[in-house]
Amino acid sequence: MKTLAILGSTGSIGRNTLKIVEMFPEQFNVKALTAAVNVDLLADQIIKFKPDMAVVYDERYAKKLQDRLPAQVKVEILFGKQGYQAAASINDADTVVAAMVGAAGLLPTLAAIDAGKQIALANKETLVMAGELVMQRASDKGIDILPIDSEHSAIFQCMAGNRKSELSKILLTGSGGPFRKRPADTFADIQVEDALNHPNWAMGRKISIDSATLMNKGLEFIEAKHLFGVSEDMIEVVIHPQSIIHSMVAYCDGSVIAQLGIPDMKEAIAYTLSYPKRLPLNQPLPEFAEIGKFTFEKPDLKRFPCLKMAFEASKQGGTSPAVLNAANEIAVHSFLNKQIAFTDIAKTIRQTLDLHTNISQPTLEDILEADTWAREQSELICRK
Repeated sequence: MKTLAILGSTGSIGRNTLKIVEMFPEQFNVKALTAAVNVDLLADQIIKFKPDMAVVYDERYAKKLQDRLPAQVKVEILFGKQGYQAAASINDADTVVAAMVGAAGLLPTLAAIDAGKQIALANKETLVMAGELVMQRASDKGIDILPIDSEHSAIFQCMAGNRKSELSKILLTGSGGPFRKRPADTFADIQVEDALNHPNWAMGRKISIDSATLMNKGLEFIEAKHLFGVSEDMIEVVIHPQSIIHSMVAYCDGSVIAQLGIPDMKEAIAYTLSYPKRLPLNQPLPEFAEIGKFTFEKPDLKRFPCLKMAFEASKQGGTSPAVLNAANEIAVHSFLNKQIAFTDIAKTIRQTLDLHTNISQPTLEDILEADTWAREQSELICRK
C-alpha cells in the first residue's frame, strides 16, 4: 500500500487524486492533506479519508477548520509555510503529491525531496522557478520525480522502454485554449468568464487563465526541459485542438510515439501513483469515429505573447523563469479580480522581465528573492 501526502487537496488535481484513492482503498492511504483557504471542502476530506495531519494557510483558517470538524475527528492541524513543509516530510507518507498552485509549491517539494519521498509532481512552477536545483537535489537523494500533468505524463509514457540517447524531439501538445480563433483586436474585450470557459478541460481558475493566454504551455515547456533533461531546441509546442493526443515523442529513426486518451486528469494521476503498473479505471476511450480527424497547428506567438516570453525566459535561464512565473501569477490574480484587462497580463509580464537583472547561476535564496521582487514590481505595474 502506498501512503500519500497530498499538497493542494482541494484543487482540481487534489480532488481527482482523492477520487483515485477512493476507487482503490486497498492500494492507497492518505496521511496528510493541505489546502489554502477552502476549509469546508478540506474538512469533508478529513472526515472521509482520516489523515493524521492537515494544513491551511494561516492560524485564522486553522481555527475555522478545527471548528468545522466534529469533536471525534482526531487530526493534527498546522498552518503556514512550516506546516506545508511538515506535511511534505511527514514520516508515514512515502509519496508526496505536489499539487499546490504556483510558487507556493517550491519549498514543500524541496522538503519532500530532502525527506526522501517519491514526488508525484503536478506543481509545474517548482521546476519553472528552480528546475536545475530541484532536479539536482532529487538526483543527489536518489528520488524519483514522476509527472502528473497530462502532457508530461504522456511524454514519460512515450519514453518508457526507449533509449534517451535515441530521442530526437518532444512534441508538447496543447488545445490552443478558448481564444485560438478569436481575432486579436478583440482580446482587450475578453472578460473573466470568457477566459475561464476552456473548450476541453475542467481546471482551476488560475490554470484556466494560463491556458487562455498560452502561458500554461510556456510553463510546461520549461518544466519539460528540466524534467526530461533536454535542451529547448528538442521541444516543440504543437497546437492540437481535439486534446486527445496528450503529447508525442520523436526518435532518431523518424518514428513518433503518441499517448492518447480523453481529456481527463485521472488517467495521468493514476499512472503516476501506481507506476509502473496501470490501474483499471474503466475510463471511456476516445470516440475516434465521432472525432473524425486530428488537426495540428503552430502556435501564434504574435497573438499569444506569453508563450514567446516563456521561450525567451527558458533560454535565458537563471532567475528569469522565476520572474516570469511570479509576474504571471500576480497579473492573472489581478485579471481574475477584474483589476486589469486580459491583454494587460502579457504587458505586465513583459515590463517586469524588462526591469529584471538576471542572475545566471542562482542559489535558492536568489530565486526566492527574485520571486519576491517580481511580485512587488508586477503589483505596482498592475496598479498603474
